[in-house]
Amino acid sequence: MGGIIWLASYPKSGNTWMRAFLHNLLTNAKKPVEPNDLDKFTIGNKAAGWYAPYAGGKPLPELTPAELGKYRPFVHRDFTLASQDSVFVKTHAYLGEDECGVPLITMQYTAGAIYIVRNPLDVCLSMTHHFGCSVDEAIEFLGFIRNSMGGGDGESVPEPVSTWSLHVKSWTGEPNPRLLTVRYEDMLDKPFVAFDNVCRFLGLKPPRDRLERAIKFSSFEMLRKLEEQKGFKERSESAERFFREGRKDQWREKLNDAQVRRIVDAHREQMRRFGYIPDGY
Repeated sequence: MGGIIWLASYPKSGNTWMRAFLHNLLTNAKKPVEPNDLDKFTIGNKAAGWYAPYAGGKPLPELTPAELGKYRPFVHRDFTLASQDSVFVKTHAYLGEDECGVPLITMQYTAGAIYIVRNPLDVCLSMTHHFGCSVDEAIEFLGFIRNSMGGGDGESVPEPVSTWSLHVKSWTGEPNPRLLTVRYEDMLDKPFVAFDNVCRFLGLKPPRDRLERAIKFSSFEMLRKLEEQKGFKERSESAERFFREGRKDQWREKLNDAQVRRIVDAHREQMRRFGYIPDGY
């Protein structure tokens, strides 16, 4: 039995990219891992099937928040039984409690976490394509405290997300030696440095060629190519593709001044911490 290493992020911030890198690296892949195989390496925190053994036959979409909270620690324990070593679990949950006061992340079974943070100005645009919403609707989502992902479909359970600011602050607000924070923009601009830091955090010292191969195999261009060839089951019905552009600063081309100001005004404190406030705002 190992502990959980959470791969945490606000939605549309690079979580899948990190999963692809770790899968290619740790399996020492000789060809790029297909996106549809990523769930064979990482567990999804909101996957409903893990709750089924505790539901007593009750349809999973009908589980109440109190029941989900009651079962969650047992589900997280079960995650650790999936491997003799540490297990990677993807989550978009903020680091807090559900509406019943039960922790969303069970520390008893946690070994560490990697948190990926991305400029909310670009997160906003990525959300419009993924969820099929307008820019203004995405801005509202970024600031809605009762945000939740998943639930109601029998395949996932609700995962409270909260606002972008509270999400970021909950995971990164206090120094923690068991937490590594990675900026999406550094993954783009300085991939070797960014992913080498991930390896060091995990206590890994891969040969340079193995690290470079994993970075290449999980590049945005490679993931987009693989999605075009094989599809990707995590693509939403509203999106033409999951791996769309993967660039930074797209907001400069798409957001107007009023929209930028709404995001900055709502999230200024956390944006300042990560260097995301544009000049003049």
